[in-house]
Amino acid sequence: MKRVFKILFTVLLLSSYGFAQDGSANTLPGAFSRIGFGARGTGMGNAISAVTSGELVSYYNPAISVFQKGNSVQVAYSFLSLDRSLNFLNYTRRFKLRPKNHEADSTRYAGISVGIINAGVSNIDGRDGSGNKIGDFSTSENQFFIGFANRFSEKLSIGVGVKFYYYKLYEQISANGLGIDFGVVYALNPNLTVALVVSDINAKYKWNTTSVYGEKGNTTINKFPLSKKIGVAYRFLDNKILAAVEFENLNSELNYVKFGVEYNLFQNLFLRGGIDKMNISNFDLPARPSFGFSYFYSYGKLMFGINYAFLIEPYSPYDKHIVGLNFNF
Repeated sequence: MKRVFKILFTVLLLSSYGFAQDGSANTLPGAFSRIGFGARGTGMGNAISAVTSGELVSYYNPAISVFQKGNSVQVAYSFLSLDRSLNFLNYTRRFKLRPKNHEADSTRYAGISVGIINAGVSNIDGRDGSGNKIGDFSTSENQFFIGFANRFSEKLSIGVGVKFYYYKLYEQISANGLGIDFGVVYALNPNLTVALVVSDINAKYKWNTTSVYGEKGNTTINKFPLSKKIGVAYRFLDNKILAAVEFENLNSELNYVKFGVEYNLFQNLFLRGGIDKMNISNFDLPARPSFGFSYFYSYGKLMFGINYAFLIEPYSPYDKHIVGLNFNF
């Protein structure tokens, strides 16, 4: 029976790396959380840590929630191959702060962003040591995050995010961890912003396998890679075009460049394109082009939006499609 558990545990663990596809950063713990968030970010190559307009989420930078106009609710579902699932939910809002000591500065704001990322692999074929089917299994990996931000002046915003990870690998095996994000946004002028983000500080999974392996089980700690990002966003042509670029370093070893552009074709229609995961540490690894769009419709004080993104997955039999809804009020 122990042999059956060992085989099943190994299969589940390998299946859970269905989101780890390029032999580098995506094979490290928490790979699902580095894919991106929703259709807008994915459509722009996930290069939006310095973007301060539109629908915002602290996933990319905990400092940007202070720029959200009104209340924003985002929900998205991904169509993936290999029995994988990836879902998103987020709420972002900013608050105007009261001036201190009759201070005339009306630009002081605070912001909050709360969200969930859920990923998993289903229909995993379980077999015993003799090859007999013993059932279908699944894994589930989740990130629950909350980000707080304060806009100290017209130019400077600072934010802190807290992320809780929960990984259900098997009936008797699970792990959790806590990570911290820190972000800064600085406006050089009304059209140009720069950002600095450090993510997954102290994040790790702690596994205990004694329930599967008995006396031979042990405790294992898998540390998440530390992410350091520098982003730049620029608006031009009367704010019709938003261009963004981002440099990311993981564990001081892996270096990525990302690009994204958003074009406001007409009033409520936005077109997007981007390139994610351009690995400048190893050009043999393929980048991930993407494109997408959003259309918004106003009904009274409610703004309803439909989002779509398409992403090429190099090692998958089918590419990724993300469909999302936005509600701004």
